[in-house]
Parts: sequence; C-alpha cells; structure tokens
Amino acid sequence: MQAAARAGFRAVEVAWIYNFDLKELKRVQQETGLDFVLINTPPGDMSAGDLGLGAVPGREQEFRMGLDQAVNFAKALNCKRIHLMAGRFPAGVDRSTMVPQMEETFIQNLKHAADVLSKVIFDTTLTDKPHTAGILERVAHPSIRMQMDIFHWQIMDGNLTHNIRKYLPLTGHIQVAQVPDRHEPDSAGEINFSFLFQLLDELDYQGYIGCEYKPQAFAYCKKQDLNIEVRQKLVLTGSENTGAATTEEQIHRESLRF
Repeated sequence: MQAAARAGFRAVEVAWIYNFDLKELKRVQQETGLDFVLINTPPGDMSAGDLGLGAVPGREQEFRMGLDQAVNFAKALNCKRIHLMAGRFPAGVDRSTMVPQMEETFIQNLKHAADVLSKVIFDTTLTDKPHTAGILERVAHPSIRMQMDIFHWQIMDGNLTHNIRKYLPLTGHIQVAQVPDRHEPDSAGEINFSFLFQLLDELDYQGYIGCEYKPQAFAYCKKQDLNIEVRQKLVLTGSENTGAATTEEQIHRESLRF
C-alpha cells in the first residue's frame, strides 16, 4: 500500500484480506490516505476447493459468520463494496439438478446480506446473465448489484457490446482481463478494450474498473496500444492456490481519457 501511495494511486482493491492484521491495515490506510474500493467475503477452505460460500447449501451459518467478518473489515476501512463470493459446484454433481438448490441458497444469503450492508456486489457462474438478472429481481434490494467480469463474460457468452449496454444499469463493479490468457488489457487477445472503454465512457459509467489479470510483466499499460492515458493503482489480491498476498495492477475508471 505504501508503494501504491508513493506512485500516486488513490485506491486499492483487496481480494483476500483476512490474513492481514486489521489494525495494521487501518494504520497504513491512515498513513497513505488510500481508499479501499472492494473486498471479498471469506472464501471458505480454499485448500479443500472452496471459493466462496454464498450459494453452498448447508453452510449458511458459516457464510453469515464470514459476512460478519467482512462487515467488520469494511466498516473499519470505510470500504463501500463487498463482493459476495457464490462458491463452486461440488465435484461429480449433476449441474442441472444442483442449480435450483444453490440459487435458492444464494438468494436467501443475498437477502440477508442486503439487510446488513449498504452495497453488495456479486458475480455468479451458476447461471447465465438473464438468470443473474432474475436473481437481482427476486432479491429486490437496491444495495445488490452484479459484478461485470469482462474476462468471464467473453468466455461464456461473448457479445460484449450488447451485454454491457443491457446489464450496466444492474452493475456495481467491473473487472477486466484479456482473453484467453488472462493477461493485461493491452496484451494480444480477443477483446478490443479501447473500444469497450470508449463504450463505458459513452454510457457514463462512473465506477472503478479492476484489472484482475495475471501480469505478463510488472509494467504499465502502453497508452499507444490502447490510445488512452491510463493511471493505474495497485490491487492487493490473493493467490487462488495459496492465499498468499500478491501485487497486481488496476485501472481507475476516473483516469481514463480518450
């Protein structure tokens, strides 16, 4: 965080925050003046394959305990968004029979979260985007918004321009990475991010865009490639396999100028 502040960045997004001492995080935040943009709910036991508990039947109490922990961190750090991790399908289980049960669990947990939080962000691979929009409709709470993960949206459906136009009003946060290798937005791949950033400007998106990618190298995006001036901020996130803290880069939406 000190390095982010020295580089002139204004905010950070922290995925796996719970291995850090909260008092130390608060001290460094006060020292640097950085804002926290978003944190995740606890993932569960990642060594056992967990990646969130929000939609996992039978673990509702564990999820709610984790949510309380996330709220405690968010309040202490004045973080306005919590990403509610849905979880994974159990191995060897028929997807078609498991979706309704997991979706119902997720909806009940989202309703519970909406009662205690000012803003909840979620993304889910349980269903396609129309069903995700249906989940929002069933929860029916203004605090709940979907997370637009452009990397996964391109892999699952494509048709990004149409989907961004349709679902941006339901969106509370955006994350990006290039397809297929999940590298920087300006790396070679399927997605024309210069076009998509221009589209988000036209649609007057005012939030953050997090670069949730695997860096090819620790270097800034080349503005000659994207034809934009980008100002980046560091994202403190966790390795999916180890939970160890790593450093990545993130583009702040307000810094994009075409």
